[in-house]
Amino acid sequence: MYTVPDSQAKTAVHAVLAAVLQVRDGRLQALLWQRGRDPYAGAWALPGGVLEEDETLEESVLRHLADKVDVREVAHLEQLETRSDPERNPVRRELATAFLGLVPSDADPAVPEDTRWHPVDDLPGLAYDHEPILLAARERLRGKLGYTNLGFALAPETFTMAELRDLYTAALGHAVSATNLQRVLLRRELLQPTGTLRRYGRGGGRPAAVYRFGTRELEITDQFAVLRPPTITR
Repeated sequence: MYTVPDSQAKTAVHAVLAAVLQVRDGRLQALLWQRGRDPYAGAWALPGGVLEEDETLEESVLRHLADKVDVREVAHLEQLETRSDPERNPVRRELATAFLGLVPSDADPAVPEDTRWHPVDDLPGLAYDHEPILLAARERLRGKLGYTNLGFALAPETFTMAELRDLYTAALGHAVSATNLQRVLLRRELLQPTGTLRRYGRGGGRPAAVYRFGTRELEITDQFAVLRPPTITR
């Protein structure tokens, strides 16, 4: 059993955590690192660390991502929630503010050996309360894909509608029609045609039009919209 040192048990700290998500290999995946010491030695955890006195929460989480897991390609970062359960950390009194971070699908950060990407729908055992935080991050992403332009943070600079559909499908967890997605995003004036076509090798069918998002900053586009799963009729 892990014994809590008296000096640590009486110290209250504020930590920051990052639920970093990316669509990799057709699945929504989260960046996790494996703890090397107690408590929860060997368990996987969200990257993060202690907030220093001279930094903001956002500055702190970006610093920990850069220093601990060498991730700097975050296209979007937003505060998710703060957890304050006195028992959430067995070592010390610790508040934790979690962030949602998104990495474009064409980025491939060189992470340390103790850090890996894990599919969100097939997670290993996580330390502390990190699993509910991570699942809350996924739900935040899914919700905002319906009423904002947040898809820009999952997508590369340019893409075809089929490629963007695959990203939305992975993030939302249900099939998305490329035709309907194109209609919705163009109606909201979120996409811009690049005027170029993409060919998929020999005999790959008709060339596909290439698009980009009009802005890569978060905007609310339809506060009442939601991208629902397709209705199954019998």
